[in-house]
Amino acid sequence: MTQPVRVAFVGTGGIAGHHLNQLQALNEASQEPVVDVVAVCDLDADRAKQVAEECGALGVFSDHRTLLDQQADQLDALYVCVPPFAHADVEILAASAGLHLFVEKPVVLELEQGVQIMEAIETAGIMSSVGYTLRYRHPWRTARDLLHARSVAMISSDRWGGMPADEGSWWRQVDKSGGQLHEQTTHQVDCMRWIAGNVEQVFARYGHQVAGDIPSMTVPDSQVVVLEFAGGAVGYVSTSCILRAGGGQNHMQVLLEDVRVDVGRDLVIQPEGALPVPDAYDGDGIDAAFVRAVATGDRSHILCDYEEGLRTAAVSIAANRSADSGQPERCWNV
Repeated sequence: MTQPVRVAFVGTGGIAGHHLNQLQALNEASQEPVVDVVAVCDLDADRAKQVAEECGALGVFSDHRTLLDQQADQLDALYVCVPPFAHADVEILAASAGLHLFVEKPVVLELEQGVQIMEAIETAGIMSSVGYTLRYRHPWRTARDLLHARSVAMISSDRWGGMPADEGSWWRQVDKSGGQLHEQTTHQVDCMRWIAGNVEQVFARYGHQVAGDIPSMTVPDSQVVVLEFAGGAVGYVSTSCILRAGGGQNHMQVLLEDVRVDVGRDLVIQPEGALPVPDAYDGDGIDAAFVRAVATGDRSHILCDYEEGLRTAAVSIAANRSADSGQPERCWNV
């Protein structure tokens, strides 16, 4: 019998619940357990206790340092599912303990902190995965397989929608979330990078036009960023959080010579037949891929490691600087 991968969670909010459900589904689909949730940690001790009861974790903690001090030797990997402002020293401590890391996006608010974490991961030689789920889903993964080796002229993405209803949500505070571009639309930025390559420079304009009376909201209500890619392509990304009554959209467009590819609910190529359509991706989801990588030691299952995740976060960090300075800003690239 293969021993299950032993994991713990730091942060037990909504996104942690999603990953826990996916891990449970992996066990249910297998003839033997493939993952064991050993411990959970959250500043909200009551929530941590409730989640532990639901997932069968025996360890319950309210401080990640205590968790790592007491149980690191009983773990293979750690899920870090905290908001961007809360990435303190947890990843560095876990890496030092030799634990593989699954880190939710965006990985940090400040680039310098991200570089320190990346270097700790490299020094420890552990595997890391960042929660960019679109890389593991059709049609985004299918579009990447079709387009990444082709010459892209222009790529654009729009993500328009609402915002968390809770007036006290950290998401509404720009100093805690980084804004919608950094916290949510980072998924679209990541896919644009995955297809067209690294972003060298950005120029951003943000609006606070219509949402000034929404309680506790300091994030921009609309954001538009022009992107210059290292390979020569240009593009833009736009995002807005003011459509609380519906009517939003989420899609990406890629222009090649004489060809347009739309990526949204499906993959559409115009004109029809201009490119061979690959089979829809139907492989591992992001959690299955991470567990498989840890179980086998095969990093190839992971499509976005910490360095890749930091490169994506660096785009919106540079965009935030550009919106403040009114000037183009260069992006961090190793």
